[in-house]
Amino acid sequence: MKIITINLPEKYLAAIKTLNDLGVYPSRSEAIRTALRDFLDDELKMYADLDDTCFKMLLKSSLNNNR
Repeated sequence: MKIITINLPEKYLAAIKTLNDLGVYPSRSEAIRTALRDFLDDELKMYADLDDTCFKMLLKSSLNNNR
C-alpha cells in the first residue's frame, strides 16, 4: 500500500469521524479506501474483474491513446 495526502472539506472529515465513532469503519483510512473502491467499481465497471497486470496494461493503453 502507498501513503498519499489528500485535502478534504471539513464536512467530509466530520462525516467520516461520525462513521468511525459509530464503529462503521475502524479508521479514516479504511472509510476512504472503501469509498474509493466503490467509486472505482461504479466508474470503471470492469475494475473489480481485472487483476493488477491487466489493469496496468489497460491504463497504459489508455494513456497512449490520449497522447
